[in-house]
Amino acid sequence: MSTGRDQRLADTFVSLADTLVADFDVLDFLGLLTERAVELLEVDAAGVILSDQRGGWRPAAGSSEHAELVEVLAAQTREGPCLDCVRTGEVVASADLVAEQDRWPLFAPAAVEAGFRAACALPMRLRDDIIGALTLLHVEPITIDDSTVALGRALADIATIGILQQRAVRREEVVSEQLQAALHHRTVVEQAKGVLAEVGGLDMNQSYVLLRDYARAHQLRLSDLARDVATGAVDAADMVAWDADARTAGS
Repeated sequence: MSTGRDQRLADTFVSLADTLVADFDVLDFLGLLTERAVELLEVDAAGVILSDQRGGWRPAAGSSEHAELVEVLAAQTREGPCLDCVRTGEVVASADLVAEQDRWPLFAPAAVEAGFRAACALPMRLRDDIIGALTLLHVEPITIDDSTVALGRALADIATIGILQQRAVRREEVVSEQLQAALHHRTVVEQAKGVLAEVGGLDMNQSYVLLRDYARAHQLRLSDLARDVATGAVDAADMVAWDADARTAGS
């Protein structure tokens, strides 16, 4: 591993640790996890699914909001490496999804059509508690090496600890409430993205990037900002104008 990658890895763990406060935002935390996974593991996309605490699994975060990735992550809640991973608690991978039509007749064609040829799902677990999975996706058929899997598991472990070891999380029902809150916040983010897309003429990914960047620049919780945008408490037009000014200043 290069010195540069060592530094980026150290920065990532510091950034993730910075979110481990009493009122941390699970959704923003998982978004940061997927973004850094793409950068550090040199994959093309990453996503997280979480348990809905009722026996099902739902997408919670992705490294982008492009429709193709969103659809693939949604498909994984029904079938695929991610679902196999959370059921077994083990790493599940495929070096070529084209060859997996029999194994995953729904997921494999959907992933290939979206432009992804390889996948690796890593469990988010602490001992016997499996709360979700981190999925890594490649646009080329490729076998993920052991060192990449090990680093990916370390990131998944950090995410799991970040959720389960909060000061307020002491009992199983509290964990359930926090996971439910994360999934509820995801719905609110989708609503806010729609508002920003309509006001700013943006696609869904651009809307999410604007929402995320504005929250970080103004030290706001992503879920709180999304709620305010969705309800009109924050003017979406002002946010679009802020983004245009920030891009002009940075050019």
